[in-house]
Amino acid sequence: MKLIMLATDFSERSDRALRRATLLARETGAAMMVVHAVDDDRPKYIVDRDRENAETLLRRLISTLEEVDTVRAEMRVILGEASEAILLAAREETPDLLVIGPHRRQIFRDVFVGTTAERTIRSAQCPTLMANAAPVGSYQHILMTTDLSDRSQDFVAAYMRLQPARSARQSILNVFDAPMLRLVMSHEIPAEEKAAHLKDQRTKASQKLSAFLVSAEATVFKPILRHEVSNASGEILAAASEAGADLVVVGTQSKKGVERFLLGSVAERVLRDAVVDILALPFGR
Repeated sequence: MKLIMLATDFSERSDRALRRATLLARETGAAMMVVHAVDDDRPKYIVDRDRENAETLLRRLISTLEEVDTVRAEMRVILGEASEAILLAAREETPDLLVIGPHRRQIFRDVFVGTTAERTIRSAQCPTLMANAAPVGSYQHILMTTDLSDRSQDFVAAYMRLQPARSARQSILNVFDAPMLRLVMSHEIPAEEKAAHLKDQRTKASQKLSAFLVSAEATVFKPILRHEVSNASGEILAAASEAGADLVVVGTQSKKGVERFLLGSVAERVLRDAVVDILALPFGR
């Protein structure tokens, strides 16, 4: 990586993104571009005051990055709505990676759609890292996700080009289905028949995943299979927890002019519910 862009609103959530971006910049030798958005849909004197305050804070931040962390850094203050300003900066600066903090989690219902994080990830044309966890060091275990489709090969290729942590363990997860167990009358099927069906589906999924890794030239990944018992997003997060993964990778793509997640609402729920970092990789745009 040559350039990492960090979007900050100077909150505690953004501090996590700052520390993660700094760690990645030091590991890869990349420079950093720190951007902050100032809402310009207000009286001019308020906008001017907030822009001046932001510039002061950014200058201090850049000084710390260069003098303490030995990371080359620049800053930009952009007027506009947060997600639109971040996307504009990303289009103009073309970073290798955009790092943002986690979305605001609601008290009664965790709504992801419509947040700055969601709008940014959905429309960004560069890889976007949502830093949910407090960084304690380099990534140790990265968990990819795949639905074994042809487009997933492009997704894996995009990840291989980025390589956010070369020394980390790398696994790839496929959540497979067992159709018989979803039948309305499945409770009447003998347990032995259910077990045999599940074993058969797991064997087929294992063969498909192995073939996929060879085709995608990604045999460095340790394959992980998981039966979809409840929902795919829950299985992905459970697998990440059980494996001790500190970064989960999902993909986004543009389909018929409308940005959609590779795994549809699955990836959306992963991004909404994750407590570990999530890397969203766009492809096919």
